[in-house]
Amino acid sequence: MAKHFQKELEKLKKRVLGLGAQVEDRLRLAGRVIESRELFDAERIIKSDYLINEEEVEIEEECLKILALYQPVAVDLRFIIAVIKINSELERIADEATNIAHRLKKIIQCHDGCGISYDYGDLVRRVQAMLNKGLDAMINLDVDLAFKVLLLDDEVDNLHHEMYRRVMKDMLAFPGNVEYLMNKFLISRHLERIGDHATNIAEEVIYLVEGEIVRHKDY
Repeated sequence: MAKHFQKELEKLKKRVLGLGAQVEDRLRLAGRVIESRELFDAERIIKSDYLINEEEVEIEEECLKILALYQPVAVDLRFIIAVIKINSELERIADEATNIAHRLKKIIQCHDGCGISYDYGDLVRRVQAMLNKGLDAMINLDVDLAFKVLLLDDEVDNLHHEMYRRVMKDMLAFPGNVEYLMNKFLISRHLERIGDHATNIAEEVIYLVEGEIVRHKDY
C-alpha cells in the first residue's frame, strides 16, 4: 500500500509540473504577442485556455481521490495541500495570459493611439523568472529559491506602479485615446497579477518544506 501511495504522489507531482510547463509556454507566447501584436498568436492563447482549465480540474480531482483513499498525514498531507493550491495558481496565471491576449486584440483593433507605445520587456522578464523559479523551487524543494521569488515580487510591483503613473499622465495628454491607454495599462495589471500568483506558488513551496505559512509576512 505504501509503495503504491508513493507512486501516486510521484505521478501527481509530474502532472502538476507538466501543467506548469504548459502555463510557462502560454506566458512566453503572451510576452511575444505584447511585442509583435500578432492577432493570430493572441487567438491561439485564447482558444487553448480550455486545455489548462480541464487539466486543472483533473489534477484537483486526483488530489481529492488520493486524500480519500490513503488519508495521508504530516509531510505527505502538506504535499497534497500544496499541489491543490499550486494547481489553482497555475490555472489563474493561464487566465491572466488569456486576459492579456484579449487586451491585445482590442489594442490591435484600435487606432494607433497617437503613436503612444510602452516597453513591457522588464516586467515580462521578471514575471517569467518568478514563475520559472517558483516551479524549480517546487521540483527541488528549494526554500532559498522560493524566497528569491518573493523578493522579485517587489520589483514587479514597482514596475507596475511606474506604468500606472505613465498611463495616467498620457490619459491627460491624449484624452481621445482613453480606451487604448486603459487596455495598455491593464496589460501591466495582468502581468502584476501573474507575479502575485507566482509568489503564492513560492509561499506554498515554503509551507511544503518547512510547514510554515509565510503569507502576510515581511520577507
